[in-house]
Amino acid sequence: MLKKLVYLMLGLAISLSACSSSGSANDANIVRKIKLPMGYIPNIQYAPFYVAVEKGYFAKEGIEIEFDYSFETDGVSLVGAGELPFAVASGEQVLLARAQGLPVVYAFAWYQQFPISIVSAPELNIQKPADLSGQTIGLPGLFGANYIGLQAILFSAGLTLADVTVDAIGFTQVEAMATEQEKIVVGYTANEPIVLNSQGHPVNELRVADYMQLTANGIVSSEMTIKDDPELVRGMARALAHGIEDTIANPDEAYTITTKYVEGLANMDKTVQMLVLTTSIEFWQAEQIGLSDPQSWQNMNDLLVKMELIKEPLDVSKAFTNEFIP
Repeated sequence: MLKKLVYLMLGLAISLSACSSSGSANDANIVRKIKLPMGYIPNIQYAPFYVAVEKGYFAKEGIEIEFDYSFETDGVSLVGAGELPFAVASGEQVLLARAQGLPVVYAFAWYQQFPISIVSAPELNIQKPADLSGQTIGLPGLFGANYIGLQAILFSAGLTLADVTVDAIGFTQVEAMATEQEKIVVGYTANEPIVLNSQGHPVNELRVADYMQLTANGIVSSEMTIKDDPELVRGMARALAHGIEDTIANPDEAYTITTKYVEGLANMDKTVQMLVLTTSIEFWQAEQIGLSDPQSWQNMNDLLVKMELIKEPLDVSKAFTNEFIP
């Protein structure tokens, strides 16, 4: 009888332990230090990550984040090579990497819409994508999200790069518009249009998201990490989802937290920075935070083929997963 009781208690303990582990990856108090390539400098737009750190959501999952803001860091390549478990990257980077044989997988959709806009001087009266025909457009170069967004806008109107003149101006869109060196530029919706307006330069804006649904920034992992350490991926997704939810619910609190992580933010124009944040929130909101839309992946796939950045369509079902979404 005593022996049966011991087995019964042991079984109960194991059952309770299993139930507990479903809520957090940190029940064993194991801390994983993870370097996370961000793809950009410290910015108010990363508020959900800072909120998740500050409120202990990552710590609860046994994760300690080291933010890597180095421009030269190719996070997707490092993830594909198995040197890092995660990176922040956009959908086109995942498909371009997979076309080169890198086993990267998009595991969490941070942005639900593609956050690029075509910004133009009011006197040009650019009201729709077709109005871009024959215009000169400045953008950082023939790479990255700005380039993808421009092509998407043009294709939506049956246009191509042959129908416009493209100026590679580096990341000087605001200065180029403010000094009238350019009348049209491509930039991030939560950046260039807001900054230009705040400096007294009103602009018209075409948002890519209004014309085409494309996969934007999210958390990229790898087939190896997903297979060998699925709880780490699940914990990463759960922590970031909490950070996004809290940021959406209380932007003022998120701003205050972010001032601890972005040097000089407290000395910047708070009205402008809050507008950057609230505009960004428009792109994060979803009925289910983190969920990837299969159609947005197919659209991105088709766009990259049209742009001749990949030779043939990929199997997009292998490029993303929704199994770790809270």
